[in-house]
Amino acid sequence: MKLERQRVFDYLSDMNITYDIIEHPAVYTIEEMDNLCIDTNNQVVKNLFVRDDKKKRYFLISVQKDKRVDLKELKTKLNSRPLSFASESALYEILGLDKGSVTPLGVLNDTSCKVEVVLDSDVRYFHHIGIHPNDNTATVWIKPEDLEAVIKKHGNAFSYVEI
Repeated sequence: MKLERQRVFDYLSDMNITYDIIEHPAVYTIEEMDNLCIDTNNQVVKNLFVRDDKKKRYFLISVQKDKRVDLKELKTKLNSRPLSFASESALYEILGLDKGSVTPLGVLNDTSCKVEVVLDSDVRYFHHIGIHPNDNTATVWIKPEDLEAVIKKHGNAFSYVEI
């Protein structure tokens, strides 16, 4: 098992958080996830790694997979400067993740707690959400409140925002 995944599972176990995991071929898009037919309750989220125009603030945004995210509108809700997608090199440098593996659990690799995690407020009402365990060959099903606890314990900022 990859070290990145094992670190996630160890962290969840240390916090006594229960989860389910489904192994699958590597996926890089929501469309590829849908083709696996593992999301029977429509609770997989898509994750966006964005930054402000000065590269001072970084956000990991998780929304219901079919939602469209308007970065101009989100900028206002986050009280941020203009937003754009962060580069793949920033994704790797800050979260230790490759494209296709973006997940809120990536903040476990964020040693400076620089990334702010934002979940769409609709996601809070999901029974479980499907996210990668820092590797795009599996999906972990976890309660949103447990994900929130993991992120806060690690020390990253966390919020729910209506998207």
